[in-house]
Amino acid sequence: MNKTAEKTSQQFESVFFSPMRSYTLAALDYYEQLVGAQMDAARAYSDMTIAQARTWLDVKDADSFKKAMESQQKAASDMMERMKGDSEKVTSISQGFLQESQKMAEETTRKAADTAKS
Repeated sequence: MNKTAEKTSQQFESVFFSPMRSYTLAALDYYEQLVGAQMDAARAYSDMTIAQARTWLDVKDADSFKKAMESQQKAASDMMERMKGDSEKVTSISQGFLQESQKMAEETTRKAADTAKS
């Protein structure tokens, strides 16, 4: 009877608890990476916005206005590039998590099938 209980306990560990812990760790890593990327992006966008506001505070004449407009165009271009890069980064993080999750699900299904056979 004791061996049956031990085998059942091992099966639960192998089929349910271990995969659940692995998935939870993967999900935590994913959210940590995602939040980190979002925080980096927010900081960069804030820095760009503040720098641009400072540029406009320096406008005193037609020449400085022209320079501010040129700076505004460059800042807009830089912002678009940054957004594109940030979007690609988030997509990459999400795809990595999806692939890892699928791999874990397949492994868990295989373990469950093997356990059911025994």
